[in-house]
Amino acid sequence: MREIIVTTLAGFLIGAVFAKFKLPIPAPPTLAGVMGIVGLFLGYVAVNKYFG
Repeated sequence: MREIIVTTLAGFLIGAVFAKFKLPIPAPPTLAGVMGIVGLFLGYVAVNKYFG
């Protein structure tokens, strides 16, 4: 759980730096894009768990 909190905080801080310097974020700028990445990760985990 600690790893999740630390990486979330790190991502938040990096996102704030990108916003401050008006740089494009290196991630999908919409919730749909982010959920696509989450789905990709979940699919990968599921296949490895049940077929790997």
